[in-house]
Amino acid sequence: MTEENQTPAEEKAEEIKAEKTSAEVPEKFKALVEQIEKLSVLELSELVKVLEEKFGVSASAPVATVAAASGAVEAVEEKTEFDVELTAIGDNKIAVIKVVKELTGLGLKDAKDLVDAAPKVIKEKIKKEEAEAMKTKLVEAGATVNLK
Repeated sequence: MTEENQTPAEEKAEEIKAEKTSAEVPEKFKALVEQIEKLSVLELSELVKVLEEKFGVSASAPVATVAAASGAVEAVEEKTEFDVELTAIGDNKIAVIKVVKELTGLGLKDAKDLVDAAPKVIKEKIKKEEAEAMKTKLVEAGATVNLK
């Protein structure tokens, strides 16, 4: 193929090949390099695996390892304490008052006042499991709930 008819990719491939062939190979490695050049891609892959196992090294780029390690440092701490906020009462106010009374241990009047004051935090700094259970009961009663 003449240089005029080459695609940019073909030109780049030839440049890379020229750079690789122009590298100085020490005399003691010339025979080894010539043998490696004659190997197929599958044979090269097999050779790499054998060398990795034999010498306990990896042919992968160390840049990937550094990136993975820095990503682990930035791990987000999982939230352990939640606030249960009643945001809306819904259509069944009486059922919501009963559930709030049951969950908080408040008297009927205090539970009613708390429900009437929505949006309002019902319980603060509780474990995730307890917060989820409270939310489920309140939603079943018809309320809208947020966990903060």
